[in-house]
Amino acid sequence: MDFTLLLKIQRDFFSTHATRPVAFRIAALKRLAGAIEAREATILAALHQDLRKPPQEAYASEIGWVLSEVEHAIRHVKKWARPERRGRPRMAWFSRARVVPEPRGVALIMGPWNYPLQLILSPLVGALAAGNCAVLKTSELTPQSARVIAEIVRAAFSEEHVAVVQGDQEIARSLLAQRFDTVFFTGSSRVGRQVMAAAAKHLTPVTLELGGKSPCIVCEDAPVELAARRIIWGKMMNAGQTCVAPDYVLVDFKRYEELMAAMKAALERFYTLHPQQSPDFGRIVNRHHFDRLKGYLSDGTIAWGGDVDADELYIAPTLLTNVRADAAVMTEEIFGPILPIIPVRNVDEALAFVQARPAPLAVYLFTKDRALQQRVVYHIRCGSVCMNDVVVQLFGKDLPFGGVGESGFGSYHGKASFDAFTHFKSVLHCSTAIELSQRYPPARLSLSRFKKVIRFLLRK
Repeated sequence: MDFTLLLKIQRDFFSTHATRPVAFRIAALKRLAGAIEAREATILAALHQDLRKPPQEAYASEIGWVLSEVEHAIRHVKKWARPERRGRPRMAWFSRARVVPEPRGVALIMGPWNYPLQLILSPLVGALAAGNCAVLKTSELTPQSARVIAEIVRAAFSEEHVAVVQGDQEIARSLLAQRFDTVFFTGSSRVGRQVMAAAAKHLTPVTLELGGKSPCIVCEDAPVELAARRIIWGKMMNAGQTCVAPDYVLVDFKRYEELMAAMKAALERFYTLHPQQSPDFGRIVNRHHFDRLKGYLSDGTIAWGGDVDADELYIAPTLLTNVRADAAVMTEEIFGPILPIIPVRNVDEALAFVQARPAPLAVYLFTKDRALQQRVVYHIRCGSVCMNDVVVQLFGKDLPFGGVGESGFGSYHGKASFDAFTHFKSVLHCSTAIELSQRYPPARLSLSRFKKVIRFLLRK
């Protein structure tokens, strides 16, 4: 594909201002929803082929997720796109000020493989609601899902509005060499750096949704059985291949044995003693990631699970104990169904452990202590904090989702998705009837008097 030509086609279409009317945006979002709903069975089959996703999990985390984003955008885009009145500067007292949201132009959206439908079409919802054109780069590691995404886009849009590009890393590099108006990337920190470096050549703004090691802290006063169920649920969905899954657990040593027993019970209840036969447990995406994860199993003592099957790309849900802080499983993002459990003397030790490492995408804290909850919110640098649960902070349309530092920057979901693809243009309409002559030379006031006037004029 000639990417230069593709961008020219989209820029020419964007230049007609056809994407600007809110009615056009809503119609585009409705076509996207219709194309997804018409292919529900095909999508579920593709996700099962690529990742062995159970149908209920696949619908909730992929199809239903995107459709809810579309519905939310349709309900609110008229308000989001409306110019907003702002206070006028005193220097231009007889004036009108407003901020006008306008689309950035042609967006590049690069999706990962772990949630191949959700993590490329959810950003697209924001791009469409904001009035942009878009080029989608799907992951080559989930080819069946990529094929269905291409079908959805072709059914809903002309190529001049939204186009899909499939291919490997060379294709991705060729795309990034083009001058887009904004780039939205979801993936690893390593590739995120490459995306940012490529975008910098054109001074293109980027949104990076990366990963990191999201800790889970279980305090002495935590409801242990509830914590165990929720942690295991969040960790093991999609076979652990979730960017905000708990990456490791720090538990007060007084509750360590109790938590371990509750986690083992939860694993058995969710997946039976033979998770490989469970219809509710997925598989690793490819052999490279399977081998990487298999290597982590030697970084500690296997307390539950540990079984592997290379032919099926299966790694059992695994609890790992006696793990060194400098082991690979504790220094690299796991992105799989392996959960290290580390006892700590107290919550201060747990917080110091987290603060000594790069800022995570999420922090999960299980405690009833309101003062401690506030302490974590205000003193731990991270993308988000969730109290007494895991992962569910993603579900809130009014909660922007994004990272900080190593876990990325920029955010989306709900209105934050619209904002990610929007430039907010300041507009000031000044009067020609009244003139403040004191601003022009020669100076008419003494410096002391002039300073007082300026201070007054520069106040809000």
